[in-house]
Amino acid sequence: MKKPRDRLYQEIAGRLIADIAAGGYQPGDRLPTERELAASYDVSRPTIREAIIALEVQGFVEVRMGSGAYLLRLPGKDEEPDFGVSAFELSEARWLVESECAALAAVNITDEELANLARLVEKISAENEEAGGREEADREFHLAIARATRNAAMEKVVAQLWDLRANSPESALLHAKARMADVKPVVQEHADILEGLKTRDPARARQAMQDHLTAVIDSLLFATEEQAIADARKAYGSRRARFDRLAS
Repeated sequence: MKKPRDRLYQEIAGRLIADIAAGGYQPGDRLPTERELAASYDVSRPTIREAIIALEVQGFVEVRMGSGAYLLRLPGKDEEPDFGVSAFELSEARWLVESECAALAAVNITDEELANLARLVEKISAENEEAGGREEADREFHLAIARATRNAAMEKVVAQLWDLRANSPESALLHAKARMADVKPVVQEHADILEGLKTRDPARARQAMQDHLTAVIDSLLFATEEQAIADARKAYGSRRARFDRLAS
């Protein structure tokens, strides 16, 4: 049976750790910069970033804020990186699924459910002021919309995506980095989703959710970017183009 092809960031992570092992690096050595690695492997900087995060999760490298990535250990004999789901992959899946959930919920949601969402928007705002980075209200807001679809399959899929957000090591690490960079759920984006649902307009609700989750992707980029955010967005153009094509 033909082995499934690795996702690009996984392929790059495997090549990178193999090249490190063959290149005379020792624990404590600083790796080339993100820009240099992107040029060397002919991929985008966000792909390099995902690869480095995957290697960091497995204890091969350590990323030091403002300093770069450093080798912690060399791979053992026949040891290969093991991968979960990256935060960018997860956000892409959420963009596809939750935008359609919002559209379907706009048709089926009740006044009582709208009132609950309004309370959750206020709770998101309150949690943003707390120390510790709790995002319970954010999760409940999105799950409440999924329940409002009256589609049990959609509800379960959204719940599974949020579970992956917490349980996939790569995704959990990147979201932790985002919290360290003071990236928090944006209250206005959630309020815009609520307004779209109140109009009972599927297209408006869908667009509000798409706008929100596109902003989530941008915030993850910001949390891991070494250069200016404008440069990060330019480097991330190919992935954003995929979202633009999906939205058209």
